[in-house]
Amino acid sequence: MSADVVQGSGDCRASARRIGMMGGAFDPPHLAHLRLAATALQTLHLDELRVFPTGQAWHKTNTLSPAHDRLAMARLAFQDLPAVVVDDMEIRRDGPTYTLDTLRALHAQHPQDQLFLIIGADQARDFQRWHGWQDILKLATLAVAERDPQAGQWHNPVFGPVVHLSMPLSELSATEIRERLRSGRSIQGRVPPGVADYIEQHGLYAAPT
Repeated sequence: MSADVVQGSGDCRASARRIGMMGGAFDPPHLAHLRLAATALQTLHLDELRVFPTGQAWHKTNTLSPAHDRLAMARLAFQDLPAVVVDDMEIRRDGPTYTLDTLRALHAQHPQDQLFLIIGADQARDFQRWHGWQDILKLATLAVAERDPQAGQWHNPVFGPVVHLSMPLSELSATEIRERLRSGRSIQGRVPPGVADYIEQHGLYAAPT
């Protein structure tokens, strides 16, 4: 997919950049997050991918780890991926974190650029429950990570164009990683080495004493 060129009133957007947005708690970030980011960069031909650790997540009932720890781990996790920027915008924002607010801010910073919102198939199935989902679709193209894009029948036609990111099935989850750490089991091969070191050094996710 190439960048759009809009003609009219002398406005040419041939040089518009392609910017992806990927949010999450990253509590902790793991290798599936990195695979998704790498796939999005390649498939969508992104000039830049913004990764946003969430601040106060409106949809999560569990308490997240301190924001500064999740931000530090995200920066360690994505540091070797070119064109990825870990952004603390949502952490700095007061009140609940809404994707729509972040997209509006990103659009204000880059009004001429094409924005992509990268989400998983499970998130896509609940998309119409998101705050301001109709307005999100006015600002960004959805890019949905799925194991089998041909079987992706979750979306309603009102969503408009959807880009499918073919991803292998992964059993990795932050919940499972936290549970392993609480029970003293290894997380080798589940998180980047720098993240594992940070967790150990700061005593994160240890079983309560």
